[in-house]
Amino acid sequence: MTNRPYGTLYIGVTNSLERRAWQHKHKATGGFTARYGVDRLVYFEEFRDVNNAIAREKQIKGWRRSKKDALVEAANPSWADWLEDAMTIGPSLRSG
Repeated sequence: MTNRPYGTLYIGVTNSLERRAWQHKHKATGGFTARYGVDRLVYFEEFRDVNNAIAREKQIKGWRRSKKDALVEAANPSWADWLEDAMTIGPSLRSG
């Protein structure tokens, strides 16, 4: 998630992307994302195994910023908020 155009990136793991993104958007949990206004979902990956998800989170967090930006831009060149545009997000994020 990001607060683009300001440039802060947040990388995390959750078992419910819809719920967690809603929490970020509504500043329901406080902390880093609320403090920096990180509320736009611009990239996500899905994993069946939580250990693989955590390993990937740590891997991405260890990257330089330019590599993180390239990852987002490869999937979402305009850095669109995938929660605002339901046509661009995967079926697991759509309701119904």
